[in-house]
Amino acid sequence: MKDLNSIIDVEKGRRELEGDRITVGVATCGISAGAMQTLKLLNESNLGLPIHTVGCAGMCYNEPIVTVRKNGVSIYAHAAGDEASELAECIRKGRVCEKLLVGHDLSEIDYYRKQCRMVMDNCGIINPLSVEQYAARGGFSGLQKALGLDPHRVIDLVKDSKLRGRGGAGFPTGVKWSFVVDKGEKKYLVCNGDEGDPGAFMNRTMLESDPFRVLEGMMIAAYATGIDEAFVYTRAEYPLAIKTVANAIEILKGKNLLGRNILGKEGFNLDIRLKKGAGAYVCGEETALMRSIMGRRGYPMPRPPYPTDQGLWGRPTIINNVDTLANVAVLLKIGVDDFKKVGSDKSGGTKTVCLAGKIKRPGVVEVPFGITLREIVYDIGGGLQDDAELKAIQSGGPSGGCIPARLIDTKLDYETLKGVDSIVGSGGLVVMSTQSCMVDVARYFMNFTQQESCGKCTPCREGTMRLLELLERITMGVAEEGDLLLIRKLSQFVKDCSLCGLGQNAPNPLFSTMKYFMEEYETHIRERKCAAGVCKTITTYEISDKCVGCGNCARLCPVSAISGKLKEQHYIDIEKCIRCEECYKNCAFHAIRKIGPKNR
Repeated sequence: MKDLNSIIDVEKGRRELEGDRITVGVATCGISAGAMQTLKLLNESNLGLPIHTVGCAGMCYNEPIVTVRKNGVSIYAHAAGDEASELAECIRKGRVCEKLLVGHDLSEIDYYRKQCRMVMDNCGIINPLSVEQYAARGGFSGLQKALGLDPHRVIDLVKDSKLRGRGGAGFPTGVKWSFVVDKGEKKYLVCNGDEGDPGAFMNRTMLESDPFRVLEGMMIAAYATGIDEAFVYTRAEYPLAIKTVANAIEILKGKNLLGRNILGKEGFNLDIRLKKGAGAYVCGEETALMRSIMGRRGYPMPRPPYPTDQGLWGRPTIINNVDTLANVAVLLKIGVDDFKKVGSDKSGGTKTVCLAGKIKRPGVVEVPFGITLREIVYDIGGGLQDDAELKAIQSGGPSGGCIPARLIDTKLDYETLKGVDSIVGSGGLVVMSTQSCMVDVARYFMNFTQQESCGKCTPCREGTMRLLELLERITMGVAEEGDLLLIRKLSQFVKDCSLCGLGQNAPNPLFSTMKYFMEEYETHIRERKCAAGVCKTITTYEISDKCVGCGNCARLCPVSAISGKLKEQHYIDIEKCIRCEECYKNCAFHAIRKIGPKNR
């Protein structure tokens, strides 16, 4: 077997990483915050230091992020516009820009103290397309170890690691691989990067920030299962991830790390191709995904047969999530024993999680299985915006459930979350405050699922539409008591009779919100009132006697629904009001309150 140093200039990568330099995070989150303008400014400032682009470190709330390595390390946040110019001036003078400084090491930053960065340890550190920097940080060592073992031994190690699929189902990865290892000559491997859950972007972050780790995991999986052809399937809505992975594949081909007899291992041949998703959420479901790869319409298919028996073009096919394959590279690199030290009894390693919603520090975090939701929300995420009161945490996307605040000490684990009527899913956590209406949350996710239904099976196509209509009746204040029983019966029918996971899991947000927040449903129906004031069709606004007659609300109203004389109490014409909430949000005297029909 060839030595990696004969193929990759590892020493060059080490010099680049350890030498003085400036890095700018230019993943999607950084670019949206102005990182490209910051990069241009720094390049034009003649600062006397090499400037490298890196991926996302996970601190999306601090973008654009600039790191300066000279006489130590300084990590700067919000380095855009005038702040970027100020930072450049400080760098030129050899000073620390205290105004933008967030720490001298990631371990100093509260956001990272309870994280366990195993899969994401390169993110925000290396140039995503520098194979030298990747190798300098131990990249491809897992592949080299695997190639020194019998393929069956590699599968046994993955089984022993307790690595479970990170795409949602949590199926043991090594067991899945064992289903195809001795089946025929032609098999396929698919890396599923088609994440579409609202509030989830873990796969995008990995593909943009450390593509070689995912590709290395694919190479190990292919070697262990005797596969010579693989696909990376990711969303067409991820242009930067697509470009980055495509370039990374070409770089590996140029280094002869893809192709025939990889690293001199006789008979280890692998070709990896990139496939853009079909723009449909349902294509994340593995049977629909395979049809999409084959150029067919992304319809789910009945199972059995399972992909490991009959997948792409009727051949055995392994489908693993981006995060799963990245973990494969990690566990082979550090060893099974060290990998199992992290995580829970039944789930080894870590999980990348997206924090979104009413959270102070939104972004991508990597945490060990077994950590509590409280630690994630408050210790890592910093709590809720404006120190609002927590109401619920939605986990698992449209297939998951809403966990009430009283269960915040629930552990992040497949079995534990299932016990509170939710799932780990792909890893999205949406934090909601008391300003959220749980009926509206259920309506939002049902609307999402209904729009994304492929329409093939009647229970999902028609059932989700009827459920959405019932939820809309509740949020509009025209529902009746019997609608709740109808929702329960129809939800169970959709769950039991739908063809694929999309329909089978579509009612989950309904089940959990009705279990934990039934009083909100009842209030909407019995009192025609939304306590959170979110369901605007049953919410109106009233100006109280706190009004001092400043006239600001009247000036802000886009439909002239507010009238009154200066220095006198104003009034709202309910018939004209479009419930835009501009008056409510901008009243300096808190004189405007939300009311329901019973209070009018």
